[in-house]
Amino acid sequence: MVPMYVPRDEAFSDGKRRTVDAGSRKGMMNNLFPFFKHSIEGDPINSFADINNLYKESRNRSNFPVESTADAFKFDPPNIVSREASSCLRDDEFGRFTLAGMNPISIERLKVLTYTYIHAYIYTENFGRFYLVFPPVSKLDPSIYGPTQSALREEHLISHLDGMSVQQAIEKKKLFTLDYHDVFLPFLSSINAHPNRKAYATRTIFLLTQFGTLKPIAIELSLPSMNPFKPSKQVITPPVDATSNWQWQLAKAHVCSNDSGAHELIQHWLRTHACMEPFIIAARRHLSVMHPIHKLLHPHMRYTMDINARARELLINADGIIESLFSTKECSMEITSLAYKNWRFDMESLPADLIRRGIAEQDPTEPHGIKLLIEDYPYANDGLLIWSAIERLVKDYVNHYYPDSNSIQSDSELNTWYYESINVGHADLRHETWWPKLSTPDDLVSILATLIWISSAKHAALNFGQYHYGGYVPVRPPYMRRLIPNEDDPEYSNFVSDPERYFLSSLPSLKEMTSLLSVLDMLSTHSDDEEYLGDRKELSTWRGNPEIIEAFYMFSMEMKAIEKEIDRRNSDPKLRNRCGAGVSPYQLLVPFSGPGVSCRGVPNSISI
Repeated sequence: MVPMYVPRDEAFSDGKRRTVDAGSRKGMMNNLFPFFKHSIEGDPINSFADINNLYKESRNRSNFPVESTADAFKFDPPNIVSREASSCLRDDEFGRFTLAGMNPISIERLKVLTYTYIHAYIYTENFGRFYLVFPPVSKLDPSIYGPTQSALREEHLISHLDGMSVQQAIEKKKLFTLDYHDVFLPFLSSINAHPNRKAYATRTIFLLTQFGTLKPIAIELSLPSMNPFKPSKQVITPPVDATSNWQWQLAKAHVCSNDSGAHELIQHWLRTHACMEPFIIAARRHLSVMHPIHKLLHPHMRYTMDINARARELLINADGIIESLFSTKECSMEITSLAYKNWRFDMESLPADLIRRGIAEQDPTEPHGIKLLIEDYPYANDGLLIWSAIERLVKDYVNHYYPDSNSIQSDSELNTWYYESINVGHADLRHETWWPKLSTPDDLVSILATLIWISSAKHAALNFGQYHYGGYVPVRPPYMRRLIPNEDDPEYSNFVSDPERYFLSSLPSLKEMTSLLSVLDMLSTHSDDEEYLGDRKELSTWRGNPEIIEAFYMFSMEMKAIEKEIDRRNSDPKLRNRCGAGVSPYQLLVPFSGPGVSCRGVPNSISI
C-alpha cells in the first residue's frame, strides 16, 4: 500500500516519528507473547483471572527492579478502573465515567416536551438536540425501523426515583440519558450478521443523586423489528436477584460497547480529527505564514495532517483496527457519515455544547456565563477553566490586530480562509444557516476560540485517557459476542447454569484484548517533543508587540494556576466523581504532562 501523501511541513519531526514508532514496537512486543500463547491454547477465557493475567501485578514495582520474563510481556494495569473479585462494571463507576471518563461528552438531560415540540423534534431537519424527550422518541423512519416510541415507561423508573414521579424528577432536572438508539439501530442487521459481533441500540437513564453522582436506573435494548409477534425492545432495570444481576451486568456491557464505538468514530475521530482538517488545509492555502491568524493557529495545527493520514491507513480504513476491534465492523464509516449530517460547528464550543445537551443553562451571574446542572461534572468544571482562558487570550489577540469590523471585512486572506473552510472543506454542510458569520471582531474571537478548544483540550479529554479508562475490557468492552438470552432462547439454560462463563464468553477473545490494549496504549502516549497548552516556542516572532507577548505570558500563568486548581479539586472529598476511596482523580485536563501514558496533559494540537 502506498502511504498517504503528507506535505513536508505537515509531517512528523524525526523526534515525533521515533516516539510513534517506539510506541508501535512496544505494542508489538506486548502483543507478541500473549498472541502466540493464546493461539496455541485455543484462547479460552475460563475466569476473570485469565484476563487479569494479561497485566503486571502492580504499576509500582520499586521493590522489584528486575521483572520476570513473563511479566516483561504483560501490560501495565490501568490505574483508573477497579478490578475487584467480580471484575464487572459497578453502577457508581458507570455513572462516574459518563462525567469523568473516556467519553464525557455524550450525556444529555431528559425533558418532557409538548406535542407540538415533539413533532418539531422528530421531523424538522437540522433541529439541534437540545434535550431528549421522555419517553424517548426516535427520529428514524418508522416505516423502515419500526415504532418511534421507546419501551421505557414510568413503571420502569418509579421505584428508583427517591419518591419522585418521572414528571417531578424531570422538572427538578434529575434525569439524564446516554442515547445510542438512532446511532446504531440502522446498522444492527449488518453488525449482528457476524458470528462474533452482537449489539443492541441502547438507551440508558440515569438519576442525579443527592450526592451529585449519576445512578443508572434503566437500560433499553433495541433490535431491528424482525418478528411482529416478538418485541424488538426490552428494558433492563437494577437487579433484584442473582439472575437479574447478571442480566444487568450484560446490559451495562452492551451500553459500554455502544459508547466505545461512538467515542472512537463520532466524538473522537469526527468531532476533533476530521472536522479540524478543513480549517488547517484552508489556512495553509490562504494565510501567509506571517499573517497574524496563521501565527496564532500554527501550534494548534501541528502534526494533525500527518496523524490523520496515519489514521486513514491503519485505524479507520477497511479491515483496519476500528473495524477489527469494535462492534461497528464495516459500518464504521457509515455511522460516522450519518453523524456528520448532525454536526454543527456553532455547537462545538464548550459552553454551547453543554447548553445543547441540557447540562447547563445560561446565567450571566456565573463566572463562565453558564450554570452547570450537574455541579460535580469534572470534564465540564475543568474544561470551563481552560475555555475561559483560551477565550481571553484570543480576545486580546484579535482586538490588537482587528480593532473594528472594517479591519475584519477588508482582510482578504482571512475571509478567503474562512470561506474555503466552509464551502470546500465542509461542502456537504456549506448551505447550513448555523455557520457563524465572520463580520466583527467578536465573530472572529468565537471562531478561533472554538478551533483552539477542539484541537487542544477537547481532543485531550477524548484521547489521552483511552488506555486507563478503556484498558480493562470487562468494564468497557469494544464489542460483545453475545446478546442477553431470554427465557425462550436456547442459550438461556447455559446462562442460568453458569452466568459468569456466559459473561466472559460475551467478551472479545484474549488475543483481541491484547491487540486492543496495544493500540490504546499507543494512542494514549505523549511524545517527548509534545508542546502543551500555555507553551509558545515562537514568541520571538512578536518581538515588536509587547502586548501580545504579555497576553501569551498571562495565558501561560493561567495554565499553571489551572493545574493547581484541578489538583485542589481532586483532593476535595465533596466532589465524589473525582475523589474518594478507590476513586481515581480526573486529570485529563491538567494542562501539562511528561512523556508516556500519564492520563493527563493538554497538547496544543491533535498530534496523536
